[in-house]
Amino acid sequence: MSMDVVKRIAKNTFVLFSANIVNLILGFFYGIYTARYLGAENYGILSLAIAFISLFGVFTDIGLGQLTVREVARDKSLAAKYLSNVSFLRLFLVVLAYGLVLICVHLLNYPEFTTKVIYVVAVSMVLSAFAGMLNSIFQAFEKMEYVSISSILSNIVLLSGALFAISHGLNVMAFAVIYLLSGVVVLLFSIIIIIHLGIKPKFECDFEFIKDVFKRALPFGIGTLFFVYYLWIDRVILSVMLNETMVGYYSAAYTLVNALSFIPNAFTTSLFPIMAYYFKNSDKSLNTIYRIGIKYMYMLALPIAVGTSLLGSNIIDIIYGPGFIMSAQALKVLIWAEFFVYIDVLLSQMMYSINRERVTMIYAGVGTVLNIVLNIIFIPRFGLAGAAAATLATEIWFFTIAYYVLSKSGYKINWMTMLPKPIISTFVMGIFILTFMQLPIAILIPIAAMIYFVVLYATKYISNEDFDLARQVVAAKMKGPSQKV
Repeated sequence: MSMDVVKRIAKNTFVLFSANIVNLILGFFYGIYTARYLGAENYGILSLAIAFISLFGVFTDIGLGQLTVREVARDKSLAAKYLSNVSFLRLFLVVLAYGLVLICVHLLNYPEFTTKVIYVVAVSMVLSAFAGMLNSIFQAFEKMEYVSISSILSNIVLLSGALFAISHGLNVMAFAVIYLLSGVVVLLFSIIIIIHLGIKPKFECDFEFIKDVFKRALPFGIGTLFFVYYLWIDRVILSVMLNETMVGYYSAAYTLVNALSFIPNAFTTSLFPIMAYYFKNSDKSLNTIYRIGIKYMYMLALPIAVGTSLLGSNIIDIIYGPGFIMSAQALKVLIWAEFFVYIDVLLSQMMYSINRERVTMIYAGVGTVLNIVLNIIFIPRFGLAGAAAATLATEIWFFTIAYYVLSKSGYKINWMTMLPKPIISTFVMGIFILTFMQLPIAILIPIAAMIYFVVLYATKYISNEDFDLARQVVAAKMKGPSQKV
């Protein structure tokens, strides 16, 4: 790994991490204001609409984005060809996806107002499909700043629109229109940047190329479809088996947990093009990146999970108010699903990097079926906690299978040296939280985090070996582009 590559990883991770911090703040206030203003029932209607565009939006991509990133990252000259031909394919796919939304909503026989909200929000799905295609080109060129700006723009429009709607006393339909406006702004920005970068589509329609791209993208797409359905289907099942109000409670908890995913998402998004490159050029460097990545994702995820489990009710009360206190039931379980998400995100990107997308597709499919079955069994018995438990069980399944496949492929982790020290540090942190629970949460959480990292530093979890590995990887690649480490 050359010094230039190290700088690129650092730059892209920093850009995405910084952008995700901004998005976290914007999304945090958007979620608070929207949920508090709309209340559990109307917030549930909006969340249900978002669930629908997530469930059917995957059909507008079917893996084209990830395939484009991987192939264009390896050969930048293919950018215009992919952009041109994938545009024609996506045009057909967005029509298909919107049609599926119309059919599904009609069959589920939702109230008329709920149906209208879903239809309006679904239009933003069409806009996002084309913006996502352009973002895949940015990612392949490692122009993560543009990916970051587009996501920040989206959240700025959402927050500004929400504040406008609240100040004017508008109903949930206004929030649906805001999603539409956000999609327009992001798509226009992405088009302007593509033109600025000089990447001009040829307006060609090579049916043989499109057929080949579709065939190769399908394993990515089916795998992503399964993951998306696992992430969002619980809202739909909750709405059918319980009601939209329960969807609101669950979504409030899920929004908080999902916001924490900015750390692994920023890290792995910047790593994916690099991992794809090193799979062909330096397998040992890839193994090093993988091991260090898992180590630090685990280090960050564990205290977050334990701290949220202990303070879940306090967090919900402060953020959403006493009207959403039922959300704490889901939050205390979902946070452990998020613990596995931190690791699973890296595992899945690693699987794609080493061309194991077909295996990913299979285990994701089994996991999605498992999730749906567990939701159907658990929700009538345990309500919100049941939906959260189904999510946790599915994440554990993803982790188990992905780790097994990667281990068999030669990418192994020494868990015995990795696990104990963060557990000890988290235990000390947990004792502090339980002892001083009466402190204001704004004081308690920063002190608890400081205690965790102080103990972690004292146990030398971040060792000299980490720095030695990094130096070896950099030094070896600096000797030549094909040098192994």
